[in-house]
Amino acid sequence: MGPALLGAGLAVLALGPALGWGFVLRYDLVFVPDPPLLPDSGGFPRAVPSDLVAALLSRVLPGELVQKGLLVAIFVLAASGAAALVPPERRIGRLVAAVFYAWNVYLAQRLLLGQWALLLGVAGLPWAVRAVGAAGRERWLGRGHGWWRGGWRQWWRLVVALVPAAVGGFQAMLVTALTLAPIAVARRRAAVTGVTLGVLSLPWLVPALTSGAVTDPAGVDAFAARADGPFGVLGSLLSLGGVWNAEAGVPGQESWWLAAGRLALALTGLYGYARMRAEERPQWWGGLAVAAGAGFGVACLGAFAPGVLKWLIGAWAGFGPLRDGQAYLAPLVLVAAVGLGSLLRSGAPAVVGLLAPVLVLPTFAWGASGRLEAVAYPQEWRAVQRIVNADPAPGALLSLPWGAHRAFAWNGGRVTLDPAAKMFARRVVRDDTLLVGLPDGGRLRVRGEDPRNRLSPAGVRYVLVAGTENRFPFDRRGWTPVHQGRELTLWRR
Repeated sequence: MGPALLGAGLAVLALGPALGWGFVLRYDLVFVPDPPLLPDSGGFPRAVPSDLVAALLSRVLPGELVQKGLLVAIFVLAASGAAALVPPERRIGRLVAAVFYAWNVYLAQRLLLGQWALLLGVAGLPWAVRAVGAAGRERWLGRGHGWWRGGWRQWWRLVVALVPAAVGGFQAMLVTALTLAPIAVARRRAAVTGVTLGVLSLPWLVPALTSGAVTDPAGVDAFAARADGPFGVLGSLLSLGGVWNAEAGVPGQESWWLAAGRLALALTGLYGYARMRAEERPQWWGGLAVAAGAGFGVACLGAFAPGVLKWLIGAWAGFGPLRDGQAYLAPLVLVAAVGLGSLLRSGAPAVVGLLAPVLVLPTFAWGASGRLEAVAYPQEWRAVQRIVNADPAPGALLSLPWGAHRAFAWNGGRVTLDPAAKMFARRVVRDDTLLVGLPDGGRLRVRGEDPRNRLSPAGVRYVLVAGTENRFPFDRRGWTPVHQGRELTLWRR
């Protein structure tokens, strides 16, 4: 109970203004009021089944509460899960592990990038490790122990532990699979673990294989890990940071003393994990170490061997998720958390371990100094949503201006993906091309994944224009305005 309460407290400290009434809209973190159950977003199914889960929960609770509940759940699951991997007799050590796993630069940067679904899976990662690596002589799915006394109970625990990753979708499941694979092999549970991961991945795996989505190898350069402090790319990754998007950085993270503190804390955790005595090492110790090394290797791939990754993507688009390699640092974060909990278990060192994660990342507090803040959608959005969703006539909605992101004044100018993609119960044609700024000041264009996002008047029923300025030539002949307001204009044919 203590680690869970600690995680809830860290959630309040980190989210701050994001817990006010309204929605937090930043990059991938896009929730909408009254979302359709199955929005046709096209392309690679990045929001499957997370959007469906959020929509189902929004049928019971206001969408604002659903978003906040999921964000808080990340911290609570992460803290309690990391603590569960530390022996229960080490009460302070469990709290040290809990604080570090729920408050680190990896979690902060991914949250500022809006990747709540990935973080939900990462938060559940310790529970999955515990389920696969649990001690016991029961044969999984074996006979002779009864339905609830033998291997079936062990397998059921794994299924429950994998629910956060299953909700998170493709990236969360891939990170989880990378983490569990060496543990499952070492524990002779590879077959059952692999089948379970495969079945739970079907909601996103099937549409991924049938979507016809394409992967631009140029994304390797765009999504490669970057230096976010004075110690270069390698130092940033060892500090558990290095996300590709500079706008996902925590305020002040580049200062040398904060960066040095993060690096020292992470290395201390890795040292503590490595020096665990043989009799203290749990069943999953070696497998998790292998997973952490493999994840670190994937994170380095785009930065130090981009040609290899481009060749793989050119051979098969399914390697595309490896472009964002820094996401696979999650098992290394968990290793560092468990190592700190093992090393700093009592006395003054334990007190330092409890405070240090916050002290070396202080500006993550209070919504990362206001970068995360709840706002209300203007009423125009709800009015347009009702008009479009009440129309039984077929046809897509074209969302303009032609660009993947928006920066609304009512959202404080924060960059967010186009909310129209999630708001309407019909196909939304939009630009999914990504423009990424490079360290040298240039911009890299990453081709969109959905081949259906090509402008054609055929099959379009509505055109939605956000803002007063549209830089796209839209021929209005034959179109009737059905809503004209300060924020939105809706045309129907």
